[in-house]
Amino acid sequence: MRIASVMASDQTGTPSEPLEPSDHFSPEAQKEFDSLKAVFNCPGNTVLFIEEQVPSAMMFLLEGQVKLSMNSSSGKRLILGIAVPGDTLALASSLSGSRYNISAETIYPCKIASLDREEFLRFLIRHPPAYKLVMRELCSDNARSSEQVRKFGLTATAPAKLAQLLLEWCADGQKTEQGTRLSCMLTHGEIGECIGVSRETVTRVFSEFKYRNMLES
Repeated sequence: MRIASVMASDQTGTPSEPLEPSDHFSPEAQKEFDSLKAVFNCPGNTVLFIEEQVPSAMMFLLEGQVKLSMNSSSGKRLILGIAVPGDTLALASSLSGSRYNISAETIYPCKIASLDREEFLRFLIRHPPAYKLVMRELCSDNARSSEQVRKFGLTATAPAKLAQLLLEWCADGQKTEQGTRLSCMLTHGEIGECIGVSRETVTRVFSEFKYRNMLES
């Protein structure tokens, strides 16, 4: 079962501002960046990279959404977040050349700009101000990861975790007189993987929220 839309209470968190370095380059750097990158489209449910794979390219998400996840040795999956347009996918691993510690899979059809990793490193050397933009995005990634741990790792109950997740999504939802309308292509099982609970628990908590008129689908 996939959730097409959810009406949630009109409270929002403070979302992190996505950073796309190319939006802030100097005209000269922007022109060179555009000449180096390759833009491609891919359908939904496309695996872009997996854990332990060695990165060979930088990937900048231009359109669509990408699911970022981590897997345990027993096969249990934790969804770390959803990348949105403006995000650089696995920036830290791509810069360092270390193996990916996450996997990335498109949710919707996506448009992605790809740039050879070594070319991007040489680009940074030629345009030192771009290092500041990279540093800002690394800091933003770290802040989002810390917030993720605080919200879901330190929250005791499943209803509180699911409420936190819905409120986070409300920041990008459509405001209506009844509340905020959310579009979500994640299954109940995948939502459970976002907050570390089972599919059955998510279904039960959604039912409780509906019974208490906290949301409607």
